[in-house]
Amino acid sequence: MFKYVYGPVPSRRLGESLGISPIPFKTCDYSCVYCQLGRTTKLTVERKEYFPLEDIIDELKENVKLFSFDTVTVVGEGEPTLYSRIGDLIANIKELTTKKCAVITNGSLLWNEDVRKELMKADIVLPSLDAWDEESFKKINRPHGSLNFEKVVEGMITFRKEYKGEIWLEVMLVSGLNDSDENLLKIANWIEKIKPDRVYINVPVRPPTESWVKIPDMSRIRKAEKILKGVFMGKIPQGEFYSSLEDTLDAIMSIIRRHPMSYNEVTSFSKERGENVEEVLGRLRENPNAEVVKIGDKEFFRYKKR
Repeated sequence: MFKYVYGPVPSRRLGESLGISPIPFKTCDYSCVYCQLGRTTKLTVERKEYFPLEDIIDELKENVKLFSFDTVTVVGEGEPTLYSRIGDLIANIKELTTKKCAVITNGSLLWNEDVRKELMKADIVLPSLDAWDEESFKKINRPHGSLNFEKVVEGMITFRKEYKGEIWLEVMLVSGLNDSDENLLKIANWIEKIKPDRVYINVPVRPPTESWVKIPDMSRIRKAEKILKGVFMGKIPQGEFYSSLEDTLDAIMSIIRRHPMSYNEVTSFSKERGENVEEVLGRLRENPNAEVVKIGDKEFFRYKKR
């Protein structure tokens, strides 16, 4: 079982994505109210080599030989720019494959010159912007105490001036928090300064950290598309989950560690492998590292660290 490299997994934006997670589970400098992985357990801004680079590269070499994919994506289970050797990691990715290298980040450390330099070799950087001032930043993203909104957003603006690749900005809409016309216009003002190549609008379709987090009405989402000049990710088709692990439960656990799966996704995944669905669901419900979370009438399975 691979520890750092996973997938390929279906990505709405990046096609079949071979993921790399260089950060321990829920180690991040944000604890966003909408995070699908649950509350951050280690809130930190410390950059270090959390896992040996050589071990990650060894796994990547094996995966590059085994699978076909569209993109290698550095993302994982926390904030990837906390990995102090992310520049070396990207350089190795570029040597091992001709496929594009993407980094999905919250963008919080782009004020750091070292971080900006390390990301220069990536083909696509996908930062997020959900707030418009310090108050909304703390309410939605709940950042580490050393971070402030102006510092973070100015880092994104500086990065845009230096970076020659593509920036695809994501805005996560949460009902009642940032989806009013007034708030969207304020976010749009910052987007104009950041000048991303694309803007994607997302909503918390998977179990959020806080149960009160809700998806905005479709009318609000359409309005956000107009004001932010973006594309709603719900319009983009998503493929099927895949895992190289032979045991179906192990495969599902590997997937939900990074990406919660709905009941229907687990069912479809199990059927595709010729498994007894009820048996797989039974084993999954009994697994101490899996938890069931409900959103309305939908049931999701999410990783839970013991």
